[in-house]
Parts: sequence; C-alpha cells; structure tokens
Amino acid sequence: MYTREEIEKALLLYDQTESVTKVVRKLGYPGRTVMYTWIKGRDNIDELASKRRGPKTGYKNHYASTDTKILAVKRVLEDNEDINDVAKEIGFHPVTIRVWINMYLKEGAASLVNTKNKNKEKPINHNIESEEAETLQAQIEDLRMEVDILKETIEVIKKDPCVDRKALTNSEKAVIVGALRGKYSLPRLLEWLDIPRSSYYYQKKQQNIDKYSELRPTIIKLFNDNNGRYGYRRIHALLKKENITISEKVVRRLMKEENLIVIQRKMPKRFNSYQGEITPAVENLVKRDFHSKQKNQLWLTDISEFAIPAGKAYLSPIVDCFDGYLPSWTIGTSPNAELANTMLDKAYLTLTEKEHPIVHSDRGAHYRWPEWIRRMNEYGLMRSMSKKGCSPDNSACEGLFGRIKNEFFYGRNWNGVSMEEFIKQLNDYLIWYNE
Repeated sequence: MYTREEIEKALLLYDQTESVTKVVRKLGYPGRTVMYTWIKGRDNIDELASKRRGPKTGYKNHYASTDTKILAVKRVLEDNEDINDVAKEIGFHPVTIRVWINMYLKEGAASLVNTKNKNKEKPINHNIESEEAETLQAQIEDLRMEVDILKETIEVIKKDPCVDRKALTNSEKAVIVGALRGKYSLPRLLEWLDIPRSSYYYQKKQQNIDKYSELRPTIIKLFNDNNGRYGYRRIHALLKKENITISEKVVRRLMKEENLIVIQRKMPKRFNSYQGEITPAVENLVKRDFHSKQKNQLWLTDISEFAIPAGKAYLSPIVDCFDGYLPSWTIGTSPNAELANTMLDKAYLTLTEKEHPIVHSDRGAHYRWPEWIRRMNEYGLMRSMSKKGCSPDNSACEGLFGRIKNEFFYGRNWNGVSMEEFIKQLNDYLIWYNE
C-alpha cells in the first residue's frame, strides 16, 4: 500500500505539472493507471491509501478497453517500462501486451480500438466542444507520427523499436527526420526526437559530404596508369605505398562506384608443347615449393600462346621464384627450339660465376631436346621437371601467364593489330611488369 504522504505528494506534483508522465518519471511511482485512480478519488485519500498497489491475484483475463491498450503500449515503447511490470500492474499477461504492441507497430493506434463488445466501451459524446475535438485530433496525429517514427527506426536504421529515443545518435535521428519530413512538419519531428534544429542541419550536411572526394581521383589515376589491370587489392597495396591508410572494402566500393572494372575473360584453347617421351625425364626437385630465399636460386619456365586475328604469338619467360622477376624472355611466332634456347642464353648472362639455379619446367618438347640439355650442362644449371600432364607441379609459372593474360590480353580488341605491333606491346608490358 502507498502511504497518505506518498499519495498527497504525487497529487500535489500533478497539480503543478498537469502531467501524469512527469509525476511518474520524477517520483518513480506509481504506475499511470494507479495515478489516474488517485486523481479521480482524491477526495477520499484515506480509502486510496488502504488499497493494495497491484492486483491481489494473478493476471486478469477480462475485457480491456481501448485506453488501457494504448496506455500499456505507450508505457512499454515510449517510457521504456518493463513489460512484466506493466502487465502485473494492469492485470494482463505480458504475452497479451506483446500482441497489442505488434498490432500498434503494424497498423497504428486504430488497430487497438475494440470492434466487439461495444457496449463495454464508454459511450461517445457527440456533443464534444470544438476545443476538445481539436485536442483529440492532435492526439491522434501524435500517435500516427509515433507509429511512423517507430517504423522508420526499424526499417531505416535497423534498430529495435523499443530502443530509448535518447540512445539514438543525432545522425540516426537526422535519418529518421529526413525520411518523414514530407509527411510531418519539421518542428514536430525535431521536438519528438529531441534533436536541436542546428544539430539536424549539421547532420544533414555531413551526410551529403563525400569524405572520399579527394581519394577518388587518386584511385582513378592509379587504375588508369596501370592500364586498367589492377583490382581493388592491388590498388589498395599501391595506396599503402603512398602512406594512404584505408580499408580494402572502401577501395572496392569506390572502384565500383567509379566503374573501375578489370575485364577478365578465359580463352577456351590452350597451347600444349608435349610431344611424347623424347628423352628420359628428370626428377621433380621442386615438389611444388616455389619459395626461394635468394635470387637466382630457383627458376621456372614454360611457353604460352597468344592468338589474335593476325596470327599466333608465343612467350617463353624465365621466372625467378625469389620475387617473381623475369630475368629474360623471348617472343616469337613459332614455339620452336630457338625460342626456348635463346631465352636460356639471355638468362645465363644475368648470372654470376657462383650462381647455378635449378630450372624447373613441364615435360614439353623444348626442354627435352638435345640442344636444351647441352646448354643446361654447359651452364652448370640443374634440371627439374613436373609430372606428365600435371599443371600444379608448375603452377607458379601458370599463374604468371594467367596474370599476363588478365592484365594485358583479355578484354581488348586486337582486330587490326599486326603481329609486329602485338609483339612490341607484349614486350612493353613485360618491361612494365618487371619495373
């Protein structure tokens, strides 16, 4: 039971503020329903003081008026009262109140108006004075606005509808105001969400500012300087070299917004240099470990085909597993022995007397001809070969060809390009790749 002093204190504060909400918030007691009961029975405070605070027994299972439903919903959503406490005070099960809340959020306060048992509702006085009618209309508009704001809280900023309005950031409040400004006046929205006008306009201005406006030209320039070959990961690496710290996800988003797309296309045919067991194969010394602790210790080689309308070109490079550098390469229109042998001669000239790297290849005919074997022995280089038809055994070199074709070859129109011009462009690309 509440004491006489507690009841008198609550009623005195109500007379000063004329607001049940302010009384409950300031004193921390009683519930809204109890407070309304005190206001109606203030002439007999002794009788009010003798009553229990809540229902004597468990939850009620009786008829609930429209006012009771709306009041319970507002206490949970607007005042953030615990649903179990509200349920105990008004005598209804928490599940019932949750049903009311869901109806309120989906269809507004109108869904809580009772359509059955109308004889239990208080009769409507059609002779309401104009001032009272305006007050009721304003309350209805407030309820509609609350429902719309709660919906925007769920849909726009993806937060729980029961979240405390004070817990929302000014940025989130500005988003909600922007979504509903065409439906409600700005002053009412700002007042309900408790955000100053100046803060709203500041947040609105901040939301329209592109904080990456200075970075976009840099990304576009890096993309174009590399002929549109670099995806977001490699652009991110270049930005990092320039001491620009930014997330890879942001780089990916900005490149998508600027339509900076690396065109990739797989060719259906592949060149195959295998021509049978010409000479005995040698052991696979690499065993798919393509890491090297120093340069000119492990080399890889292979031949790849480039087919354009003017004909076919063939690339034969040496790849250093230390850093991916190409010590030498040759480009020709025929995958003959001269293509591979000349490449090996040029690569040998880059070595010192103490350097004798392993040269790993597939089982192509170029690496099994007597002239290739003679050069390897003469230069003091060690041979290593993949298994027959096993491309993963030389996957690092295959990966190089994939990068070259993605960055240089695929997605470009080679019509009208002569073979001489194509070879020159491919050679220029490989120089750029090394540098």
